[in-house]
Amino acid sequence: MLSKKTKYAFHALTYLGKHKDEGSVLIQDIAAEHGISHKFLENILLELKKAGFLGSKKGKGGGYYLIKEPKDIQLSRIIRLLDGPIALLPCVSLNYYEACEECKDQEKCGLNQVMIQVRDETLNILENKTLSDILDKE
Repeated sequence: MLSKKTKYAFHALTYLGKHKDEGSVLIQDIAAEHGISHKFLENILLELKKAGFLGSKKGKGGGYYLIKEPKDIQLSRIIRLLDGPIALLPCVSLNYYEACEECKDQEKCGLNQVMIQVRDETLNILENKTLSDILDKE
């Protein structure tokens, strides 16, 4: 499951995508629209900014804005940034691999082989879906 942090990030990115032609957006506007704690949202937006998805302006007319086009923001990148691995088991993760302690032979582990298929199908979808796909449905 996606964490609340990641769901809120998608809500914020969607809001920013809908308002991208209007300039910077205030945190309180996003927070009020989606019922998110201002402080929690501020931390999420800072992470997205550090990762190169958002820009910000201080002062009058300040706030956050997208610095990438929605079509260039892969859902998989947001999930990995905020939730970590997409794979359901550490032994099948491409970016966060760890051997499972209880597994005697990973090559013969049926669970491992099935979870590799699940990972591959999930990644195929998430790496080919972008913020634009979310915006197109709203």
